[in-house]
Amino acid sequence: MSTDLDPETRDLLATAGPTDLDLARLHARLAAAAEEAGVLDVAYRTIDTPVGTLLLAATERGLVRIAFAAEDHDAVLASIAARISPRILRAPARLDDAARQLGEYFEGRRRAFDLPLDLSLSTGFRRTVLAQLREIEYGHTASYAAVAVASGSPRAVRAVGSACATNPLPVVVPCHRVVRSDGTIGQYLGGTDAKRALLRLEAA
Repeated sequence: MSTDLDPETRDLLATAGPTDLDLARLHARLAAAAEEAGVLDVAYRTIDTPVGTLLLAATERGLVRIAFAAEDHDAVLASIAARISPRILRAPARLDDAARQLGEYFEGRRRAFDLPLDLSLSTGFRRTVLAQLREIEYGHTASYAAVAVASGSPRAVRAVGSACATNPLPVVVPCHRVVRSDGTIGQYLGGTDAKRALLRLEAA
């Protein structure tokens, strides 16, 4: 501390806590150090979108989770920590590309995503369904029954619904494009309003 400062100023500076900017810089250094040391197993950030705040999480392999606010972001992070690794940290840089592409999608400037995906949160038939969901083109829909047929299990309509309800990567893996056979939109993990908004966006 400079001796040119008066005693009152020195005392004030000595007792003042770190500012929000100080804490943000410290967190950024911590995240960068963890990334460099190879101990950051899962990075996450949030982005604001027309369907609410989305949580994005990624491992070194790729984007592993997208969650709507309705899913409870804290609960989602706890689940990721339990199922993948407790070495999880808010580190936005790893998710810059995902955030950019999602921004372009919501602005109507992107119809397909070019992102590495980590599907480790989905296994078995559910992962097979996710692969089929990625085949449904932008602006199109498919019924749960049609996805079941495409997945090789025509009678597994309920299982397709379950796979959509537990899709770890909504929007990017477009379960919102799956509707009921009678044309009604059906349920959605982000809420029916979010599903309608995504379908309207793609129909524009």
